[in-house]
Amino acid sequence: MGYERELLKGSTDSLLLSLIENKPMYGYQLIKEMEHRSGGYFHFGEGTLYPALHRLEKEGLIQGKWEHSLGGQERRYYYLTQKGHQVLVEKAAEWQRFAAAVNMIIEPISP
Repeated sequence: MGYERELLKGSTDSLLLSLIENKPMYGYQLIKEMEHRSGGYFHFGEGTLYPALHRLEKEGLIQGKWEHSLGGQERRYYYLTQKGHQVLVEKAAEWQRFAAAVNMIIEPISP
């Protein structure tokens, strides 16, 4: 199980940027969407999510804005910046190359 944690650590930024690219979201919504879209595989806690969001915001990849929700609550919604979009495109291409190389090694060679 330790491998899953290490794999997630290296993928957190890409996963968050991908979700935020689809539509702006607030923290708890990101946690729930991550669980839903991964079929329950990913379980982000607040201790993982918020430091990652703050880091992405500091790097200029996302921008947080306080907004009123339908229920009247104020929530901080995160939006992808142009720089964030560019980084996401690069990370997605890098992931595809990495996954392809891993698959070439893991998959059995046909005789």
